[in-house]
Order: sequence, then C-alpha cells, then structure tokens
Amino acid sequence: MGSALLSDLGTEIVIPVCAVIGLAFSLVQWFLVSRVKVSQEHAALSMGSKNGKNGYNDYLIEEEEGINDHNVVAKCADIQNAISEGATSFLFTEYQYVGIFMVAFAILIFLFLGSVEGFSTKNQPCTYDKEKLCKPALATAIFSTVSFLLGAVTSVLSGFLGMKIATYANARTTLEARKGVGKAFITAFRSGAVMGFLLAANGLLVLYITINLFKLYYGDDWEGLFEAITGYGLGGSSMALFGRVGGGIYTKAADVGADLVGKVERNIPEDDPRNPAVIADNVGDNVGDIAGMGSDLFGSYAESSCAALVVASISSFGLTHDFTSMCYPLLISSMGIIVCLITTLFATDFFEIKAVKEIEPALKNQLIISTVLMTVGVAIVTWTCLPSSFTIFNFGAQKVVKNWQLFLCVCVGLWAGLIIGFVTEYYTSNAYSPVQDVADSCRTGAATNVIFGLALGYKSVIIPIFAIAISIFVSFTFAAMYGIAVAALGMLSTIATGLAIDAYGPISDNAGGIAEMAGMSHRIRERTDALDAAGNTTAAIGKGFAIGSAALVSLALFGAFVSRAEISTVDVLTPKVFIGLIVGAMLPYWFSAMTMKSVGSAALKMVEEVRRQFNTIPGLLEGLTKPDYATCVKISTDASIKEMIPPGALVMLTPLIVGIFFGVETLSGVLAGSLVSGVQIAISASNTGGAWDNAKKYIEAGASEHARTLGPKGSDPHKAAVIGDTIGDPLKDTSGPSLNILIKLMAVESLVFAPFFATHGGLLFKI
Repeated sequence: MGSALLSDLGTEIVIPVCAVIGLAFSLVQWFLVSRVKVSQEHAALSMGSKNGKNGYNDYLIEEEEGINDHNVVAKCADIQNAISEGATSFLFTEYQYVGIFMVAFAILIFLFLGSVEGFSTKNQPCTYDKEKLCKPALATAIFSTVSFLLGAVTSVLSGFLGMKIATYANARTTLEARKGVGKAFITAFRSGAVMGFLLAANGLLVLYITINLFKLYYGDDWEGLFEAITGYGLGGSSMALFGRVGGGIYTKAADVGADLVGKVERNIPEDDPRNPAVIADNVGDNVGDIAGMGSDLFGSYAESSCAALVVASISSFGLTHDFTSMCYPLLISSMGIIVCLITTLFATDFFEIKAVKEIEPALKNQLIISTVLMTVGVAIVTWTCLPSSFTIFNFGAQKVVKNWQLFLCVCVGLWAGLIIGFVTEYYTSNAYSPVQDVADSCRTGAATNVIFGLALGYKSVIIPIFAIAISIFVSFTFAAMYGIAVAALGMLSTIATGLAIDAYGPISDNAGGIAEMAGMSHRIRERTDALDAAGNTTAAIGKGFAIGSAALVSLALFGAFVSRAEISTVDVLTPKVFIGLIVGAMLPYWFSAMTMKSVGSAALKMVEEVRRQFNTIPGLLEGLTKPDYATCVKISTDASIKEMIPPGALVMLTPLIVGIFFGVETLSGVLAGSLVSGVQIAISASNTGGAWDNAKKYIEAGASEHARTLGPKGSDPHKAAVIGDTIGDPLKDTSGPSLNILIKLMAVESLVFAPFFATHGGLLFKI
C-alpha cells in the first residue's frame, strides 16, 4: 500500500496553521478597509493625500462640484447606521427563534440516536465489521448532538460576522467612489474577502478541533468518531436554511414593495430617500444575500467534508488508522485557503482597475486564477498526503484506488464549478446576447419579457447539468462515493474567493443606495451602478457554485446514508422506492410554492404601507418631510420571521416522517427524487431572476445604441423590464438559493438519523 510522505505530526501542524493564516489575512483586509473613515474630523485629512494608487489624484470630485463634503460624509454615516441597526436587530430576532428550534432538534437527535440500542452504555459490534467492538450508540448520540450544536453555532456566526462586515463596508465603498471606480472596487472586494476567509478558516478550524477532541474519547473507533462528526454538517445546514429563507423573504418583500410603488407608480429612482421602503431594501441585501449566503456555503463545506470523512473512515484509511490520508479532505481545504489568498492579491494589489469596463474581467479572473492554482495545489496535496494505492469502501466491498485517480476526482469537481460559473455568467450578464434578447423583448411589454426570461432560465440548465453529470460519472468510476464527496470538496475548495466575489455584489448594491440617499452627484452614482451590475452577475455565479456543489454533496451524503442504513441496492422498480422517488421530486415545488407565496404576501403588505405613506404624509413626494422607514423595516421583519417556519419545517420533518413511517428504502427514493428535481429548479430560478434584473440594468445604463433605443428610465420598455425584475426577485433570491439547502439538508439529516431508521424505521410496513 505504501504510506504518505507527510507525517501525522505534519498534518496536525499544517491544517491549523493554514486556518490561522486565513483568519490573519481576513483581519489584515479588514484593517485596510477600516482605514477609510466615515466620521467628520477624518474626512478633511483624507483629502490631503496626493497622488493615489489608481492613477487618479486623490482629490475628491465632490470638491470641483462645490458640494459641502462634511454634509455628504455625515449623511453616509447616518444611513450606514440605520442599515446596520436594521440588519442586526433582524438577525437577533431570527436567531432567537432559530435558537429554540436548535435546542429542540438537538434533544431529538439525542433521543432518536440513543434509543437505537435502548440507551445502553455497553460497547456494540461495529456496523461494518462485526468482529470488532465499537463505542455504544449512546456515545454517538451524545457526540452527534454536540457536533450538531457546534455546526449550528459556527453557521450562525459565519452569517452574522458576514453581515457586520458588509454593513461596515457599504458606506466606505460609497465614499471611496468619489476618488474613482478603482478605489471603490478595492474597498468592496476587500470587504468580501474578509468574509470569505473568515468563513473558510473558521469552518476548517472548528471541524479540525472537534475531530481532535472527539478522538480523545473514541480512540481507535474511527467509524463511530466520524459518524458523530456528521452532526456538524447537519447543524451548519439547518441554520443556513432558516437564514436563507428568512433573509430571502425579508429582502424581497422590501425590494418588490420599493420597486413597484417607487419606480412603476411614482416614477422616482431606485434607492430614492423619499421611498419609505428604501432602508428595509438595503437591510435586506445584508441579511439575505450576505448572512444567508455565508451560512449556506458554510453548510455545503461542512457537509462535503463530513461525507468524505464518513466514507474514508470505513475505507483503508480508517481501518489502518492513517491520520494523514484520513484528513485528505481537510488538507484540500487548507490548500484552498492559501490558494485563495494568492488569488485575492491579484485583484487588490497586483493589478489596478482604472475603468468601469475592467471590473467584470477582474472578478472573472479571480475564478480562473483560483481554479488554475488550485489544480496545482490539489496535485501537491495528493502526492504528499496519500499512499500510492489504497482501498475505498464501495457499498459493502473495498475498491482499490490509485492516488492519481483521486486527484482527477477533485479536479473534475473544481473545473465543473468553473464551467457552471461561466455558463451562469453567459446567461445572466448583460454583456451577452441572452440578456440582451430579454431586454429587447421588453419593447412589446411585460408579457413577452416574462416569456423570454423563463425560456432563458430553462435553457441555462442544460450545460450545468451535463457538467454535474460528467463529474459524477468520472468521480464515481474512479473512487466510488468517496470520489463524489471529494469532487464536491474540489468545487468548494476555492470557497474563500467564491464568497469574496459573492459578498462583493450586495456591498456594491448598498453603496449605490447610500450614494443615492446621500444625494451624491450623478457621476458617483454611475460608478456604483457599474460596480453593482458586475456584482449582480457574480452573485449569479456564486449561486451556480452553491447549487452545483449542493448536487454533488447531497449525492455523496446519499451514498453514505445508503451504506449506513445497510441498503444493498436502491431498486427503482420496487413500489416502496418509486413512491419515494415521485414524492421527493415534488418536494422542491412544494417548498418553492411556500417561499414564493411568502414573498408575495409580505410584498403585498409592504406595497400597501408605501402607498399609504405617499398618500397621507404631506410633502413626502416633494422631499420636504422624511418617510417613516421603521414601519417598513418592521413589516419585513415580522413577515419573514413568521413565514420562514413552514418551509423550514417541511424540509426538517420530511426525512423524519418518511424514515419513521416508511423506512429507509422509501427515504432513499425521496432523497434521489428531491435531488434530481431540486437542482433543475434551482438553476433555472436563479438564472431567470438574474437575467431579468440585468436586462433592466442594461436598459437603465443605456451603454449601447441598442440599449438607448429601449430607454430611458420611465419609458414603456423600462417599465416592462422592472416588472420582469420584480417577478424574478423571489426566484433568484429566495426560492432558488434555498433549494440547494433543501437537497443537502434532507440528505445529511437522513445520514445522521440512519442508525435509528435502520433499527426502528418503516413502522407502516411492519404492521
């Protein structure tokens, strides 16, 4: 078999060191962002600096235009505080409800898993090797509960810190835009990097520490140890579900309300301070796109690591207690942090952005550079940390695998992620024909716009699905279910860069809103709009990554579940499995219906409130009085907290109900069905919404001859585009992104409860 080049001691040093480097790098980026001041006395100092880095002199454009600078800075600071307070209070409210759920679910895990052996404290024969004795089921119950709570807390923390960073950076980006588009880009991108590295390093460090602490009790029983670790993934994803759904409903209720009344009825610009829903809309960007996205990608990361570790623990790595090879998934993530660190420097330090047209290529280069470097990184990790050949558990048998085959599995996932990212970009960026066709269809009204947009979304599913299919085939052929788990990890290995690009979008969006509300000049608003349009596309790319990785992760978890529940084959022709398959395929539709309707009903309340204020507050439209922002924030908060519970309950309870009453075969059908249909709906929903949004921006920007024939703002084609954008909002920011959590969460939950279902499940068929 041979052994790995890297010693166990080396592994124990490398993983935490990489995580700490990631944390240190995010602190450095945060420090650089914090040097932009948003208070009065510093504003005067920053004007004194001479020639700036981006080829501009650092004097402020505002000065030439004779606008009082202090006034603008003070306004920006006020608006930033309002957004930050709104986001913080919403997340605290949300976490109170989620906390209650977390405790209740932790008790459930303990009771269900403890009851497998009737709460006995005696050692039991192992699941996969009956000759050996493993720790009692009660231990797995206790440790699974602990790792569930750890995963949940880390997930909540990831989201919350991300939101704090974003609300800290938004006004700073606005103020930097006065010095040129390059400065603003660097501020927004650095802030995104803070979040990306914090999350990647945090997730790795907590998981690594947890494994080492659990090892003190489990000793040589690695099978039990890594089974207990799966709770970490479950905790991460269950919090992500509530964050995504709650945040998504919040942000879109405000967005739809603000757009419909402000733009379509009253004909005032987006983010106009006269619009009562404008603060709620900007708060929503932070709680939905940032906090939700952070928890979501953390969940994917935790689950793909758990899926790989579970399969590895019953392969030769686990049987021979080869710690370095066992930690292969964690070593890939460690390498990912270092690779992303180098990649980030390309955007912030090695190259300067001088013009608007350089923004999108800079962000795309991030993806390409990180993927190319990561390919080299994976090769290094594979050749130093794995023996030349080993065996992988494959549904009851051991399959011999060579290290180069595993290298290919990781790379297939890594490059499939890049392909999905670029296809998403092609279908959602207004630089290419698909979105321009959608914009063009607005000539004849909103109906044709909707038809074209839906068609675009369905069409955009084709290539990503082929990419996912090929990566599944290649990785499964080489290394069975372990191959699929590491392919998912490959896709997520550049998570720090992916998140930086993703968080950049909402930060730029907020910066534009603050510029508009603070009454800054038209030129500055143009710059923030350019940053925002690029951010929209990158957000769509981020969602593509999240969905692609979710498909691979849930398939790997599905394989681990089937092995753990001791199902020899999943036969579609047996009625038990087939009914599960057809019901599972229906679940994403049921879930989408719930989330869409929630956004609709919350938006309805918001529209009524905004209309009421315009009609009853004298002098509001003339800008003589301030609107009542707080009421709109309250409507969004109340609606999202109330409405996030039914979809969350649907996802969390389905595996439990199916497993207990119908047994593991039916549950395996449900998991397969929801995976197959969920991926398709998620990709098409995200891309349809993204395309409609950018079609509207394409008309508003009027950058090409074609766009100018459709504009300006307020023209009939523009109004049709706004309606399309409004329909797309809940698709791209609520239903689409939440679906990938549905697929993963049901799979990881089934895996955690597999011992219970295998022993006590299927009550209806036992009668």
